[in-house]
Amino acid sequence: MLPPRPVRRVTGPLLLAALVAAVLLLPVLVVVALVASLFLPGRLRALRLLAFFLVYLALEVAGQVAAAALWVLSGFGRRLDSRVSRAAHYTVLRLTLDVLRRAAQRLFALRLVTDGESWSPLDDGVPGSTNAMVVLSRHAGPGDSFLLVNTLMDRDHLRQPRVVLKDVLQWDPLIDVYLNRLPNHFVASTRGAGSNSPEAIADLARGLGEEDALLIFPEGANFTPRRRFRAIQRLRHRGLVAAARRAEALRHVLPPRPAGVGAALRAAPHADVVLVAHTGLDHLHTVRDLWRSLPMDKTLHLRWWFVPAAEVPREEAALTDWLYDWWATIDDWIATTSAADAG
Repeated sequence: MLPPRPVRRVTGPLLLAALVAAVLLLPVLVVVALVASLFLPGRLRALRLLAFFLVYLALEVAGQVAAAALWVLSGFGRRLDSRVSRAAHYTVLRLTLDVLRRAAQRLFALRLVTDGESWSPLDDGVPGSTNAMVVLSRHAGPGDSFLLVNTLMDRDHLRQPRVVLKDVLQWDPLIDVYLNRLPNHFVASTRGAGSNSPEAIADLARGLGEEDALLIFPEGANFTPRRRFRAIQRLRHRGLVAAARRAEALRHVLPPRPAGVGAALRAAPHADVVLVAHTGLDHLHTVRDLWRSLPMDKTLHLRWWFVPAAEVPREEAALTDWLYDWWATIDDWIATTSAADAG
């Protein structure tokens, strides 16, 4: 269970203490990592992980310091909702994600490839031609999701994302502070909670401007065979036989949940829709996964599909069919891309 916000705020001083300790013990940590790397597959795996951890820890501390400064500059929190304050928070997040991505690419020799139409229909550099966006993405772990958010915010696109995400991610101090100050929605992870999520998602969507992007993960969780089986069983228990049959045909993704998507698209009929598939880090969900299967010398793929607002169905049944059709397309793309990489 997530502790109250005041309790979570003590992580700031703890992070600083951890960073100081890591710096003081760096020679010892490097020797230990070098020795451990001798017994692990790959080139200097433990040392690369240590370097990435130190970068991540330093960014967390720097982000907390910046958040404290922004709180003071906003009149000790009184103007945190102002446009200037929000822009400053998005800038800090963008710079932080950019540094983290560059560190991951250098340390692990990762390559990022964008497949398909990329961004030309979305951000073509012509003033006034951009539009609000609702982004519907495959849910495939924090690594791929991080790359997606980073791409939305990078210097070429400068979108201000509003994200629908699990409340447990607030265990990360940077996410906890910044995303609670910005327009986002945390979905309760406990069973039976979060019934107000469609209404909260609709509230996020209503105010979407041309610089904004509402990011939703319709599957609600990372794919596992067990979750896939349970999702199909839930559809059958609810009497949704046709949806269950379509879900059975999906091999690499969970069946999408249309409630939140429908709420967003009805609240923002002016927004274009972008569907996203990504693969390459979808097997990394925990620290243990990272330790056992460090991604090195890999190509990470992002695939975008653009749907103008005028082509998006609004009626519930048609929207559900449309969403399942796109998820079948995403499933096929994952299978084709994974097979090509394996070959």
